[in-house]
Amino acid sequence: MAKISKKRQVVNSKVDPTKFYALKDAAALVKEVNTTKFDASVDIHIRLGVDPRKADQAIRGTVTLPHGTGKVKRVLVLCTPDKEEEARAAGADHVGLEEFITKISQGWTDVDVIIAMPNVMAKVGQIGRILGPRGLMPNPKTGTVTINVGAAVEEVKAGKISFRVDKYGIIHSPIGRVSFAPEKISENAQELISTLEKMKPSTAKGTYMKSISIASTMSPGIAIDTKSIK
Repeated sequence: MAKISKKRQVVNSKVDPTKFYALKDAAALVKEVNTTKFDASVDIHIRLGVDPRKADQAIRGTVTLPHGTGKVKRVLVLCTPDKEEEARAAGADHVGLEEFITKISQGWTDVDVIIAMPNVMAKVGQIGRILGPRGLMPNPKTGTVTINVGAAVEEVKAGKISFRVDKYGIIHSPIGRVSFAPEKISENAQELISTLEKMKPSTAKGTYMKSISIASTMSPGIAIDTKSIK
């Protein structure tokens, strides 16, 4: 059995595994129990009372976090020449079409989000087998297939993220960094939770928000009292 370091023992002692914390208290505690020397990501894990195998319960969408995630996202816009300047002006890191289709087909995926115009999706479909597994495939449901490429880029740069329930009914999403003030972590978490509440399927039975926890990179998870959510 692996030996637990003294630092880890101290951290573990600060988190009561039997306790459910108020969201604002958990947001403060997650900063306190961080053990990394870098600005670690703070993630939230929400177990929903849904059956992802049913189309109407396969929760998927986007939300703009009020304080962003703390990570600068690299955006590629695949568009026709007449939209290239709009995309660049909005802050896109890469803009084009054919040259990037070729680069991606050869293995390049050094971006975080890809936005595409509807009329180029036939070409984007050629690299779908590469983009799909990496979560980079543009999709109308997440606002990444649009004629308004400039607005889409600005939203992503401002903190818009996409989320999708996994096969176990859990949403995993970043909500900030340990350098964030507790209030910002809490408000980002609240925004995502509120968005999910509005998306509750009418066919979902029983408890919808089954469990919520937050954790930073390599830190213990902190269980949230769902009753503390606004």
